[in-house]
Amino acid sequence: MIGDRILQARKAAGLSMRALAEKAQISAMAISKYENNKSTPSSGVLLSLADALGVRVEYFFRASRVQLKEVEYRKHSKLPKKTLDQIEGDVIEQIERFLELEEFLPVSPVEAFKLPDELPFIESYDDIEQAASVVRHAWGLGDNPIPDLIDTLEEKGIMVFQSNALHGKKFDGLAAEVNGTPVVVVGQGWPGDRQRFTLAHELGHLVIKDRLAEDLDEEMAANRFAGAFLVPASEVLKELGNRRSRLEPVELCVLKSAYGLSMQGWLHRAVDLGVLSKSAYARMCKLFAMRGWRKQEPGEPYPAEQPKLFMQLVFHAYAEELIGESKAAELLGKSLSDFRAIRNVGTCEPQAANQ
Repeated sequence: MIGDRILQARKAAGLSMRALAEKAQISAMAISKYENNKSTPSSGVLLSLADALGVRVEYFFRASRVQLKEVEYRKHSKLPKKTLDQIEGDVIEQIERFLELEEFLPVSPVEAFKLPDELPFIESYDDIEQAASVVRHAWGLGDNPIPDLIDTLEEKGIMVFQSNALHGKKFDGLAAEVNGTPVVVVGQGWPGDRQRFTLAHELGHLVIKDRLAEDLDEEMAANRFAGAFLVPASEVLKELGNRRSRLEPVELCVLKSAYGLSMQGWLHRAVDLGVLSKSAYARMCKLFAMRGWRKQEPGEPYPAEQPKLFMQLVFHAYAEELIGESKAAELLGKSLSDFRAIRNVGTCEPQAANQ
């Protein structure tokens, strides 16, 4: 079992056997034997491996019960296997800690994910507007901006994690299933509007599954759902009016700040709902391309969101004396001194819970 854990931690760290051997100052041959369960590392070697891999020694003795199912990446075709292994290893390690924490709690902290029964069958892209509205109102969101989308999804039974391995422009996140629970992973360093669109996009896949007409493209449908879920049609028309010949960039920048949908996302909503004609939309897109805004939009980035549930539950379990300091620190992936510093200072670092 220890060998499997070493292998998983190495993949999550994105290290080759040789790289790990150099960091831990042991031979690559020894690591191969450990990972194939042909040899058992001593306590001293485990300490060296833990330090090299950035985990606590307890990690090697944790039972692995996680298998990602129905894994889907966005923009993943050009990613090397090493990178995919690193992402999945990182995600599995985080989920394992969450499931281990659940064992200490008398009641499951996460409600089972369930979609509303009233969802329509989607025969056209316009039907997605109704589907998004049904979900928002069933979840008590109304039509107002959603201030914290990660918090909303966690409350509704979707496990949200972040990963440092998700970087660059080559992919837009990961979706999977663990023990029947939907899992969505976004990049930790992404701007908030990119995180939110990815989260809403993955929710869209869950909503349209088995409800989409065969002649509709699933990715386009999920994108339409993401926009409609973040900014309902009624809000688009209220903010922009029924018909426009163009939109001011500053206007879009203000709306991005208010709703957490990118400026380009607002352009898509405007053309989807007929506020902009296709020719007017094309002119706006040409302007964005000319000014380099398709890669980086002007103004301050929308603030990134952080998962909060896991850290909250760790401190809840600690306060109720269901776990001790050492276990709380291990679950958070922190040293005892770092855990005590967080607790004594009282600072909220939700991102630390899922690293």
